[in-house]
Amino acid sequence: MTLLTQEEYTALANGLDLATNAYIDGGYRPAISGKTFESVNPATGEKLADVAACGAEDVDFAVTKAREAFDDGRWSRLHPSDRKDVLIRFCKLLTRNARELAVLESIDSGKTIFDCEQVDIPETINCIKWHAEAIDKIYDQVAPASDDHIAMILREPIGVVGLVLPWNFPLLMLAWKIGPALASGCSVVVKPAMETSLTALRVAELASEAGLPRGVLNIVTGGGADVGEPIGRHMDIDMVSFTGSTVTGKRFLTYSAESNAKEVVLEMGGKNPCVVMEDAENLDRVAQHIVDGAFWNMGENCSAISRLIVHASVKDALLERVVEHSKHWSLGNPLDPEIRVGALVSKAHFDKVCGYLDGAPKAMIGGKAVDGAFVEPTIFEVKPDDKRATDEIFGPVLSVITVNSFEEAIKLANDTEYGLCASLFTANTKRAIRGARMLRAGTVTVNSFGEGDIATPFGGYKQSGFGGRDNSVHAHDQYTQLKTIWIDLADDEDEAVD
Repeated sequence: MTLLTQEEYTALANGLDLATNAYIDGGYRPAISGKTFESVNPATGEKLADVAACGAEDVDFAVTKAREAFDDGRWSRLHPSDRKDVLIRFCKLLTRNARELAVLESIDSGKTIFDCEQVDIPETINCIKWHAEAIDKIYDQVAPASDDHIAMILREPIGVVGLVLPWNFPLLMLAWKIGPALASGCSVVVKPAMETSLTALRVAELASEAGLPRGVLNIVTGGGADVGEPIGRHMDIDMVSFTGSTVTGKRFLTYSAESNAKEVVLEMGGKNPCVVMEDAENLDRVAQHIVDGAFWNMGENCSAISRLIVHASVKDALLERVVEHSKHWSLGNPLDPEIRVGALVSKAHFDKVCGYLDGAPKAMIGGKAVDGAFVEPTIFEVKPDDKRATDEIFGPVLSVITVNSFEEAIKLANDTEYGLCASLFTANTKRAIRGARMLRAGTVTVNSFGEGDIATPFGGYKQSGFGGRDNSVHAHDQYTQLKTIWIDLADDEDEAVD
């Protein structure tokens, strides 16, 4: 998509008609309590809208309508090709409204319009389209059995699911969840993050316009205690998929244990290592991957490179290039298409990230907060036990640690409570494969930074994840139940003889 000018994006932002009420049973509804909360543009501090502050009673209403939709089969028992047709129409409507969604996402989250236009919106549409196309291509199975039996193994939608979203990729994480959930035939109740609720509300309206039956996709806005916990504890929700912090994710395991033992899938934090060995080829290209991985989306990315573990023999040459590439990551107004680093999502998160700048070693580059909303791309050289090398900062901060051997590098990379992503740069093919196997992470990239693509499963080891994977056909597993149907074909007379 061709980018506009900052002035054109600003004009579009000023002309947006914002949805502010929860979306339940096919229409917008205020919170039953009548309460609202402010949605703020993090780059300017200006109020965007007063959004419905829902509570447990709104969750109950949404779940009731989702259950009605699921039980009467208006979506769950629709022919797979018909479900696919609806989701394809949905993708066409998303495409037609892509620029509106990109601007809305930028002003609501502080993300750069460049990323919203070039990455988030196209990948959101591609994700839903991919899962839509998979609907009538995932086959059930027949298991081996005797001549007197047929053993069928069927996938059935799990039921009503709660989807709890993070604020760092509001639209894309919505797509990662509703894509496979709706494709599987589930009804869903979505809780967007309070900081970034506006795009989810608009998307729900477009889904209904595409023909998604009422009650199948519901958006309940509000806080964690008021909406998230009631979803986690609800006795008529069959499964919850959560993306967010490790601390909050663990609470959903407690909610499940104390309610109906609903299934829980968690995608949580990361402190992702990038290991660069002495034989890494083309250090300029390596540096580009590192900078992209560290500063993309302001570092507000669970898979971001936050620890650079580099062999001493190439450290100086590599860091010279890393610093040089970092200078191209300009900081400023997110609606300026030339900007690559936007605002942090909220004042609270800005303060948290700034806490890691205080008392830090002298930065190789950056290290400063700007205008109460922005943090410069920052690089520190630290010891392995420094809090900047152990804590998930979730900002544009890269910690550099020096090692002297492959074994030391792998050990240090694995010395974390997280295990989401890791990167390894080496020209030795055998060492690359051994290292990839040794790294305790759900996704390991070799001689690159990335997360794979929509066809590869995404999730973590250890405290980075639990219960399932996003993306790929494996994402459908968490939204389905397996049922065995055992059919006896034996002739009654034969049984009598036996």
